[in-house]
Amino acid sequence: MAELTIPDSAPPADATDGVWLACIECDEPYPPFDAVRYRCEECDGLLEVRYADHPTFEAFDGHGVWRYAAALPLDDGVRLAEGGTPLYSAPRLADDLGVADLHVKHEGLNGTGSFKDRGMTVGVAVASHLGVERLACASTGNTSAALAAYGARAGMETLVLLPAGKVAAGKVAQAALHGARILEVDGNFDDCLDVVAALADAGEAYLLNSINPFRLEGQKTIAFEILEEHRERTGTYPDRIVLPVGNAGNTAALYKAFRELVAAGALDPAAVPTLTGVQAAGSAPFVAAVEDGSETVDRWDEVETIATAIRIGSPANARKALPGIRETGGTAIAVSDDAITDAQRELAESGIGVEPASAASLAGLRKLRERGVVDGDESVVCLTTGHLLKDPAAAAAAGTDPEPVPADVDGVLAHLGG
Repeated sequence: MAELTIPDSAPPADATDGVWLACIECDEPYPPFDAVRYRCEECDGLLEVRYADHPTFEAFDGHGVWRYAAALPLDDGVRLAEGGTPLYSAPRLADDLGVADLHVKHEGLNGTGSFKDRGMTVGVAVASHLGVERLACASTGNTSAALAAYGARAGMETLVLLPAGKVAAGKVAQAALHGARILEVDGNFDDCLDVVAALADAGEAYLLNSINPFRLEGQKTIAFEILEEHRERTGTYPDRIVLPVGNAGNTAALYKAFRELVAAGALDPAAVPTLTGVQAAGSAPFVAAVEDGSETVDRWDEVETIATAIRIGSPANARKALPGIRETGGTAIAVSDDAITDAQRELAESGIGVEPASAASLAGLRKLRERGVVDGDESVVCLTTGHLLKDPAAAAAAGTDPEPVPADVDGVLAHLGG
């Protein structure tokens, strides 16, 4: 049974409609919308959004992210049809892996092709509510695409900082077409985040990386959807959710969703799915922290992997995500780039097209199953976070090669016969 830590703090007098911010380290409370805050002013800890009341599943109505407005800090957001992504059954993969049941939650079918839309619909709405003029993010690609789209929708200036030469072309093209100003930084993602955080601290932009607590509120709706659809389809909740880890925002967000449902009495602690994180071996600081039993993650200054979306050496949400792994009885594992590419092909053979980082979840599940960490009677959901067209070069390299043929039927038949 999961033993989740449920925050037990009363709302401050200046909370807005039962919503406030609180530090995860010292519990210092703040009103949610009186000023721009990303960290605790007392101890520099990460902030999270808290609520006086937690809704049950019966309070949810509609479709997509804003179906869950009762569990979000605002009643509505800057919308682009985000959320409501499919939960695919994958019976052939389940048989091959030797698990009782396998589903794939494909977040690549959000509007801009990744899960980032969920956070941006909430985050950009809060930015508009606060009256800020310029939005900004550091990105390995997907965040910049989503922020550019939602910033354009809101009519706000958008600035994205990307590591030069390290972002897939499809993602850069999205940000460019949506009108963002793209700054290519001579450094890696973590260097970009350092710069954009300094800009935000100076009041030059509103930071919408996942260190922003409102971003994760949108992302926690992934958990609500998985639980609702899995229960509707199978009658039960999944035993385990396996997900890629970059900045660890989704791990933190799913953990927060589970805690809120438990606090509402809507989810029995015994039914909380085990959270399992997967990183690429060349970019695995979070895995190292889990294996060492550490409360913090040491920054890796040099990271490299084909899975560009999780090529991150300093997961910003580690302090929120590590308890989610441990309190649900989960673990984290690193996988090779070759294993990621193999998993990308395996998913494609089931009709599910994802970018390399997404395939890390299946690669991790396979490795854990081979090691006996995942039992054969488990019901598992793999979270895939981005569409295959996010990184067309990687998809082409992993796929089959074109075969030249003559421009006549006999020539084609002869080629096929040969």
